Amino acid sequence: MISFYPGPSQVYNDIPKYVRDAHTKGILSMNHRSTEFMDLYKETVTLLKTKLNIPDSYKIFFTSSSTECWEIIAQSVIEKDSLHIFNGAFGEKWFTYTQRLVPAAQPVPFDCESKLPIKKIPDSYSGVLCITQNETSNGTEVNADILLSIKRKYPKALIAVDATSSMGGIALNFKSADIWFASVQKCFGLPAGLAVMVCSPGAIQRMKSKNESGHYNSLSILNEMADKWQTSYTPNVLGIYLLMRTLKKRKSIEQTHQKIKSRSEAWQKFFRGSPHITFFIKNETVTSLTVLTLTAKPELIKVIKHRAKTKGILLGDGYGGLKQDTFRIANFPAIKDTEIRKLQQFLRSYL
Repeated sequence: MISFYPGPSQVYNDIPKYVRDAHTKGILSMNHRSTEFMDLYKETVTLLKTKLNIPDSYKIFFTSSSTECWEIIAQSVIEKDSLHIFNGAFGEKWFTYTQRLVPAAQPVPFDCESKLPIKKIPDSYSGVLCITQNETSNGTEVNADILLSIKRKYPKALIAVDATSSMGGIALNFKSADIWFASVQKCFGLPAGLAVMVCSPGAIQRMKSKNESGHYNSLSILNEMADKWQTSYTPNVLGIYLLMRTLKKRKSIEQTHQKIKSRSEAWQKFFRGSPHITFFIKNETVTSLTVLTLTAKPELIKVIKHRAKTKGILLGDGYGGLKQDTFRIANFPAIKDTEIRKLQQFLRSYL
């Protein structure tokens, strides 16, 4: 089955080999307090910084999922309040989850066809700004220039970015925010069960200021253990090992970004002019490079997804309120050009 589902999505073809290697080398039963694990942690962090252009001064932690990162931020970083700027279901879920732990969290919704409205952020805001860089539910993204503008305009604020559907697929300017996080089952081309959390010195300082250490995944404890190249709890050692192995083979993020961008442009051209299948988002300046959200009549979508599956192609369902009227196609690095051509050949008869 070729999976174009936008998470969990297609994994790299080498994953089965790497799992066998992990078994042979004893990785599957590795002690997470051992020297071998500490070496693995350090090597993986070094590769992440090198391959993704993450500043040396930033700390990298491993968690189980992006949802856990939401929790860590709410527990360990938000001191009084947070502003959640979103235009789709996942950004809203981050807000509602945070509000359970931080009642002062505030939503700042905006239209999915518009750029993120910086003017809606109060002047001199110094709390935590939570931004979903890539909204998987509707296929939008916040571009790098806007994130950098926010960072410059609100130097006292801490900026947290959910980059679940983009980290590892496009070039991100990590200096434009303080906390970045992503699960690996999307652009990293790995099985689910691991997430990468990247924190700036400013985020670490904010964590120290709050001084929260009442949970197994408190950032203060994660940070203390990371200084020893360890984790605060038994981690997904296999996931970290697979991440390390795939990072070694990865091209630079600039090369990957260009490939993803070219594919996105090709998809735009492919569907252009079709009276039956169109992009849900009409404003190309806010369209995601990594998640294509397409709209059609519900009965046509059912037919397309069913027939695609019989041909060994898995398409993504619509999400939330868009479930009936949309379907999604992942544009992630692990998907091969030949697989894209197969999908396009299948879809041509429905355009």
